[in-house]
Amino acid sequence: MIKQNKIVVGISIGDLNGIGPEIVLKTFQDQRMLEFCTPVIFASHKLMTYFKREYDLRCNLNGIDTLDALVHKKINILNVWKEQVDINFGKENSNIGSYAIKSLKSAVSELKKKTIDVLVTAPINKSNVQSENYNFPGHTDYLNQELEGDSLMLMISNSLRVGLLTDHVAVKDVVKNITDKLIEKKINTIHKSLIQDFGIIKPKIAVLGINPHTGDYGVIGTEDDTVLRPALDNIRKNGKLVFGPYAADSFFGSENYKNFDAIIASYHDQGLIPFKTLTFGSGVNYTAGLNRIRTSPDHGTAYDIAGKNIANHESFKEAVFSAINIYKKRKEYLAMSSNPLHSKMY
Repeated sequence: MIKQNKIVVGISIGDLNGIGPEIVLKTFQDQRMLEFCTPVIFASHKLMTYFKREYDLRCNLNGIDTLDALVHKKINILNVWKEQVDINFGKENSNIGSYAIKSLKSAVSELKKKTIDVLVTAPINKSNVQSENYNFPGHTDYLNQELEGDSLMLMISNSLRVGLLTDHVAVKDVVKNITDKLIEKKINTIHKSLIQDFGIIKPKIAVLGINPHTGDYGVIGTEDDTVLRPALDNIRKNGKLVFGPYAADSFFGSENYKNFDAIIASYHDQGLIPFKTLTFGSGVNYTAGLNRIRTSPDHGTAYDIAGKNIANHESFKEAVFSAINIYKKRKEYLAMSSNPLHSKMY
C-alpha cells in the first residue's frame, strides 16, 4: 500500500439499520473530501453498493480484500464479510449489532497495526451489540481496553470542549465512582491532550461540581468539599491551571465556558446536555488520552429517520476533519518533543 502522504481514515460502519451508512457515503460523495484523506470503510462492498443505490448517491466505491489494494481518491470498502445482510431500517436487531462489532474490531485491529492512521466510528446501538465477545457500554471503554493510554470522552467543537469524569455510568453510581485518583487521572489526560492534540501551550481547565450548587457547604451533599476541592488543590500545586468547582446550572448560560480551553463535567448528562444544546449537528466525540486517534459524530443511530434519505452528515464530516487535524497536531508535537514518554502516545 502506497500512502502518498495521504492520511488514511478508517471507518467502522456502525448500526446498518441506522443512519450510519447514509452519513458516511454522503460525506465522501463530495469529491473534495478525497483530497484531504483516503477513506477505508470496514464493511462489505456489496452492502455499501446497496446503500449507494438506496440513497441515490454518486460516488465511486472500490471494493478491496486487503489494505494493500487501497486506492487513493476513491472510497475504499474493505470486505469484512461477503454474505448477504438483510436491512430493515429503523429496527433494532442483534444480528445487525454483530456486524457493527465485526466492523469495529476489524478497524481497531488495523488501527493498532498503523495500516490506517485514524479511526472514525459511525453510531452503534449500545443494546444490540452486547454479547459474550463484546460487553462494553460504548466505543470508549472498548478502545481503552484495546489501545494504550487512559481514555477520556472529550466532546469537541470549534468553540467548546467538554470532558467527563464518568461517562456511561448510571446516575446512582456516579458519586461512588468519583475519587481523588480518578479526578487527577482525568485532568492529567485532558491537560496532555490539549497540549499535544490541540496545540494549547498552557491550557485552562474548568471543573464542574458534583452536587447542585457544588453542595452549598454540605447542605446538598459533601462530595464537592471532601473529594473534589482537595483533589483540585493538589493538582494546582503541580502548576496546572485548573479552576472550580463551578455550579453547573449557571456555568454555560453565563457563557463562562468561553474563558476556558476545556470543561470537565462530573457525569454524562451534566456535560453533554449543554454541549449538544450549543453545538448539535457540528459536535464531535473524541476519545482523548490514547495512543491512537478515534472520533465519531455527536449523535446516535437515529432509527426514526433511517432509510428516509434526510440524515444530516455534517457531524460525521466534522468528525473526519477533527481526526485529521488532531493527527497532524500530534505529529507536529511529537516532532518538536524529544521526550521519549511522549513518543509512546503515537
